[in-house]
Amino acid sequence: MKLVILTGMSGAGKSTALKMMEDIGFYCVDNLPIPLVDTVIDLSETSGEELQKFAVGIDVRSGSSLSRLHGILERLEEKEWTPEILFLDAEDSVLVKRYKETRRNHPLSAGKRVEAGILAERERLMFLRKKADYIIDTSRLLTRELRLELEKIFVSQQDYKNLFITILSFGFKYGIPADSDLVFDVRFLPNPYYVEGLRAKSGNDKEIQDYVLQFEEAHVFLTKLTDMVNFLIPKYIAEGKNQLVISIGCTGGKHRSVTLANELYQCLCRKKEYGLKIEHRDIEKG
Repeated sequence: MKLVILTGMSGAGKSTALKMMEDIGFYCVDNLPIPLVDTVIDLSETSGEELQKFAVGIDVRSGSSLSRLHGILERLEEKEWTPEILFLDAEDSVLVKRYKETRRNHPLSAGKRVEAGILAERERLMFLRKKADYIIDTSRLLTRELRLELEKIFVSQQDYKNLFITILSFGFKYGIPADSDLVFDVRFLPNPYYVEGLRAKSGNDKEIQDYVLQFEEAHVFLTKLTDMVNFLIPKYIAEGKNQLVISIGCTGGKHRSVTLANELYQCLCRKKEYGLKIEHRDIEKG
């Protein structure tokens, strides 16, 4: 029997994730009272093959009884029967934005600002985050991308390192993305914007790719960049980082940065132990 405790920050997507878990074959219960966790385990042990995959949603709505989960998890560890813990997280600024968009009150805000509720929630859930087997940061994830990450873990059972990488192309004239962890400037390469017949195309078009990649400097840069990123990823994972945004910029974010962002994505997508996506922020602006 597999038991997954799905927990995390309010607004990080737990309800959506629980529905997805149901779609991939789990029997799901949301906001399960803490004292009933033992009951769920007993039920699964006597149900034969019918209830072999449980996912239970547990969060701060459990109130003061949340602290009792400590003891339950310790008893299960003594029996060598340990549930898997999936923790959904997101940046505070993203959580605040989501609450403002939905006009919902945070369960711990109690008439105060949303930020105060988020801070209190982080403190209460810290013990679960530390025990988590899987941590998914949903700050930049689309719903379908969250589904893919869950399928990697619970369907394909891939070795998952709790890191999601976003490769982001952008134009410097529109500003450096605020959430960038690593920023690379590719304006040293010749600009196809000034080549007749290429201005209207983008780095997603073969003509632009052929133009940019004809220069030896582009290949040297890509080789060195890929080598550095591959060196850094295990270090970030060991540090406990859950989200990495690699931003590659040119003047307008349409030609050179898009081409090299695509190339880096192709180099990294061969590895399956972390999540990976690509975005072209300014490709339609030029």
